[in-house]
Amino acid sequence: MHCPFCGAEDTQVKDSRPTEEGAAIRRRRACIGCGARFTTFERVQLRELTVVKQNGKREPFDRDKLARSLNISLRKRQVEPERIERLINSIVRRLESSGESDVPSQRVGELVMDGLSTLDSVAYVRFASVYRNFREARDFEDFVGTLGDHDD
Repeated sequence: MHCPFCGAEDTQVKDSRPTEEGAAIRRRRACIGCGARFTTFERVQLRELTVVKQNGKREPFDRDKLARSLNISLRKRQVEPERIERLINSIVRRLESSGESDVPSQRVGELVMDGLSTLDSVAYVRFASVYRNFREARDFEDFVGTLGDHDD
């Protein structure tokens, strides 16, 4: 593992412990070169996923990109980090267990929308505004008007 601070190739594991209900291992590391400490996570990956964009462009699935997107939607919302991590794990598991290596970006977006709808309604609307490309206030009004339909 390369040190993220100085780029040295020699780092030492100081501590390892299971996290995310045993789905990952958290490792505390120290760089032999500069002495910096950092944390890494090791997770099981069932298959290599490729996201296929609407324009046909393909890119490797990036769990961190998914996390960033969710965290932007959840900014300043009172949602525990553990719940966010469980949502991310759930989305990744569903994608990996689908049996497909190529995943349409729309599928990822819909899984995020489904998860956010039960996690936080404000984050759900925030994400929808970008995902569905809202152009004007009327788009928000129309979308928020449909939220009551889901509660029945």
